[in-house]
Amino acid sequence: MEDKDYKPKQLLTKREKEVFELLVQDKTTREIAQELFISEKTVRNHISNAMQKLGVKGRSQAVVELLRMGELKL
Repeated sequence: MEDKDYKPKQLLTKREKEVFELLVQDKTTREIAQELFISEKTVRNHISNAMQKLGVKGRSQAVVELLRMGELKL
């Protein structure tokens, strides 16, 4: 039986997505950390986790990939 409400699993966690949404607004790691009330290290961890999931080597490549996949809007 197929579930009509089935959605493919989101690639990024809600938090990783929030970090990238701020990243595309040209925010620095420090600004993102302040806005989300987390440490800069946590911001960097979210970014590197997302890059690993995407199989890319840099933040900009990750952004391009997320835009292409429709996970991120400009």
